Amino acid sequence: MSWFSQILENWISYPYLEEYLTSVVHPWWLLKLLILLYLPLIGLALFLWAFSFLLHIYKIMNKQQESDVIKFWEKLRKIIAQGCDIFGTICYDYEVIGMEHLPKGPGVIIYYHAVTSTDYALLVAKILKEQQRQCFSVIDRIIYRIPGLKTLLDVIGLKDFSKDECVEILKKGHLLGLAPGGGREANFSNDYNIMWGKRTGFARIALEAKVPIIPIFTQNCCEIFRNIGKTRLTRWLYEKTRLVYLPIYGGFPVKLRTYIGEPIPYDPNITATELAEKTKTAIENLRDKYQKRPGSILRALSERFDKYYKTN
Repeated sequence: MSWFSQILENWISYPYLEEYLTSVVHPWWLLKLLILLYLPLIGLALFLWAFSFLLHIYKIMNKQQESDVIKFWEKLRKIIAQGCDIFGTICYDYEVIGMEHLPKGPGVIIYYHAVTSTDYALLVAKILKEQQRQCFSVIDRIIYRIPGLKTLLDVIGLKDFSKDECVEILKKGHLLGLAPGGGREANFSNDYNIMWGKRTGFARIALEAKVPIIPIFTQNCCEIFRNIGKTRLTRWLYEKTRLVYLPIYGGFPVKLRTYIGEPIPYDPNITATELAEKTKTAIENLRDKYQKRPGSILRALSERFDKYYKTN
């Protein structure tokens, strides 16, 4: 800092610059700034921990056995879904277009991963509420191993399922949802660009289970929260550790509308790479049709009150 301030003083002839910079870039100020930027994540984590703790107490009091875990939590899961649906209606005027495209049997739901998966969580709640069907979801193993959250994640069907477990879930007739872009897409995607790389695992799962893939896209999903800090360094750290989650801000009550595309049927003559590319194209088509780019928080907010937009 001393070396940097001396250079600036020579350039702009501003006295006491070092003292000024020292007061502004004080370690305590940096700490406060980091806490402020991560406040939404901290608040969410505290809420989830508290809720998970209550569920754990409920499980102990009712002597729940692992063998009947799905049946045991069924009533409570419906209550959670009802609460999420009310939350989505109030905060985001949430809608789902194309619910009829969901197959009666099993299928793999593939979605674009925004900074948070709020839109996908609301869709899962809507499916459970309206169709009485549980949708299991694949999440990063790091999230599943956060101390204190296991009970909550098990209740709502979130886990770092292996390939064999995914196939087994589908063969039992359930829906399975996942975002091939994962944390990379959540952290570093710009303006709804899909970042799957060469990931084809979801396609191999669908082919092995012989089920269709259902592409979905949620309008304005990137306008709820925004993140900062997309640099080469943070990208390098993420690729090396997979532990980086960039600071976020927002929580804006924008209009959310999930579009469910037509299912991509099982085809034994297609390869996993071809199926993955076909799915990516389907989601990009939904995005290009229903999302104005570049994204705008103000426009997304105004769409909640645009009568012409709602009519069409």
